[in-house]
Amino acid sequence: MTVNLTKGQAISLQKNDGGSLSAVRMGLGWQAAPRRGLFGSRTREIDLDASAVLFADKQPVDVVFFRHLVSDDGSVRHTGDNLVGGAGQGGDDEAILVDLQRVPVHIDQIVFTVNSFTGQTFQEVQNAFCRLVDETNGQELARYTLAGGGNVTAQVMAKVHRSGTGWTMTALGVPANGRTFQDLMPAILPHL
Repeated sequence: MTVNLTKGQAISLQKNDGGSLSAVRMGLGWQAAPRRGLFGSRTREIDLDASAVLFADKQPVDVVFFRHLVSDDGSVRHTGDNLVGGAGQGGDDEAILVDLQRVPVHIDQIVFTVNSFTGQTFQEVQNAFCRLVDETNGQELARYTLAGGGNVTAQVMAKVHRSGTGWTMTALGVPANGRTFQDLMPAILPHL
């Protein structure tokens, strides 16, 4: 059963049987919003990019994005860059796989962001979401839908953080501006 998250809501990543999830996929999806023009409505391709920033004690120590597809320790992996979005209308356009059991113990948070590399604002995007999937069985665990678009070029979507012996996911939904994850660091840091 999927939990539809609201901004700021958190869910535990413990399994119903009390065990912990071993591997999750953070999937991101979007479509270009139709624009009205002189000759009717049309869409423009939008290149959104997913990134995962790994933190240890509130300090960034690694990042996974389209130019660095695998974390230095191999526990986090980006599946590749999608330059246009809209794949399958509801399917993941970009995905980041996290092997929770392999994440080094000093990494306490992984923050997921999405940004418009080409600089288009989220007013030009529709149906944007991030979802967390149990990678062992394909079951969607949680979904956070980006609402409202806005005159921004990025979102700090969610974070996965250690909680006791397990992990918790928190939907953040923080609007920001920037073409890369580096540009988003000032928006990320208050949410660690």
